[in-house]
Amino acid sequence: MITMSHSATIGAEAHAAPKARARNLSLDRTRTFLTLVVLLHHAVLPYTHFGHTDPASWIGFDVVVLATDSFFMAMFFFLSGLFTWSGIARKAPQVFLRDRLLRLGLPFVIAAFTVIPLAYYAIALRADPELSFASFWWKTITSGPWPSGPIWFVWVLLAFDLTASLLYRVSAHLVDPVNRVSLRGFDQPAVFWLLLVVVTAIVYVPALLYFGGSKWFELGPFSVQASRILLYFAYFFIGVSVGAANFDRGILSSDGQLPKSRWTWVIVTLIPYCLMWVMIYIKREILGNPDPQPHWYQAIYSTFFVLFSGSILLAILAFFLHQKSPGPNLLDRMQADAYGMFLVHYPIALWIQYALFDYGWPAIVKAAIGFVLTVILSWVLTGALRKIPGASHVL
Repeated sequence: MITMSHSATIGAEAHAAPKARARNLSLDRTRTFLTLVVLLHHAVLPYTHFGHTDPASWIGFDVVVLATDSFFMAMFFFLSGLFTWSGIARKAPQVFLRDRLLRLGLPFVIAAFTVIPLAYYAIALRADPELSFASFWWKTITSGPWPSGPIWFVWVLLAFDLTASLLYRVSAHLVDPVNRVSLRGFDQPAVFWLLLVVVTAIVYVPALLYFGGSKWFELGPFSVQASRILLYFAYFFIGVSVGAANFDRGILSSDGQLPKSRWTWVIVTLIPYCLMWVMIYIKREILGNPDPQPHWYQAIYSTFFVLFSGSILLAILAFFLHQKSPGPNLLDRMQADAYGMFLVHYPIALWIQYALFDYGWPAIVKAAIGFVLTVILSWVLTGALRKIPGASHVL
């Protein structure tokens, strides 16, 4: 009798006719958790060393923000890519385009004209208390600047989805090499991790050296950090490749080695994270915060950055894959509203910070109030918006 290995059997099924997939509870919870991380990031940012826009601050929030800024958007792109290839395969090109424009393009346009000006008005009003919203809004959309806030993710994801659709028309097999590595990740998650960090280091380290960390490509509300655009596409395309076939029997299998070694991945994550702080200490205390930073410094720091980003992605996935309970828990109840919460939370967060600015409370108290209220109010607002006829197809 001839037998086939686990990965070989799966590989033989890789290009079976695509079917609509049932919801994956672990991935749903991971996405919702990341949405809460975004809300936490924006709730504590004013109380950090570099985002010090409030009189109060706490070093613990720098610990939080260094971690979140180093991984959460890249992980969002990875998760967003997981169902892209199968979605493209199931739908005619015009249907896929229509669905993406409805789900991503329309919310971006609406938010760019409403949510974002309303958010940044809270900052502008602090500088000029006499400024009217109407004049601020008109200046924003005519002469600018027209910042996009967190919704830059939406238009970039739309661009990535359309790029993936074009690549699929070139060849449906472009994702096969990474998919095979993902299948090996069932038993050997370190192999997948190595692919992830090598690819992201290749696209990120040279870009950071060339552009620096502060340059953004901007055209009206369309903006993206120059040094990270290829990093985000790498995470997205790797996610696309993982989800192209049998992703639930590869690196993302709940029965695989990744969830079993979850505490190991916590340790692996902490090592580059601590080394990032060592580099920050060197920059501040030894180099004297040079601007621009030396290339050798950027190269070392960005290497630790991609090591941390890839490691924490696997660590977080490992814990959610390990959870077997069917729920519902808080993340399950929030799941349907998570995307809407992401879209509407920013003005809520900034106006709460505006209201708390003059109070002499500790940073921890202000941030806690801001985070809890941002979560509650964005959840309530999203729930109300989803009751509008047709809105649930967008939000």
